[in-house]
Amino acid sequence: MNKIVTKEQLQEQLREIRRQQKTVVFTNGCFDILHVGHVRYLREAKKLGDVLVLALNSDASVRTIKGEKRPLVPEEERADIMAALECIDYVVIFSEPTPQGLIEYLQPDILVKGGDWTEDAIAGADFVRAAGGRVVTIPLTAGHSTTNIVEKIRQVYG
Repeated sequence: MNKIVTKEQLQEQLREIRRQQKTVVFTNGCFDILHVGHVRYLREAKKLGDVLVLALNSDASVRTIKGEKRPLVPEEERADIMAALECIDYVVIFSEPTPQGLIEYLQPDILVKGGDWTEDAIAGADFVRAAGGRVVTIPLTAGHSTTNIVEKIRQVYG
């Protein structure tokens, strides 16, 4: 099974998953340099339901959010890396600045973000709650971030 899918392919897969009365968990992010904080976060997200969907920001979307020097790893490679994680069932790439439209299109049961987000700032939170779903924030692993890794590389290698 190919875990990297288009939004149309994913919507079709989710129809079958819902027929089986399984819970769909949705999260999103750039995941530019994978680190232990990401892995712990994604493991916890998976525990919330049966199927974990990861919406991955496209390269253009990452540049809009993080600046012209990012991403460091191209979207196809980031998608392959994320799909290799056992806890992730599907990876879908999106180009918009937020996943709001994708969330409305896919209608997940549970929307998950890291603890650095307040619920009122999470794209799609109102939609998911209005549809009867839940919004969950998962605490971050202190001291672990892509920014910290980039800074350490700068310090060590100049």
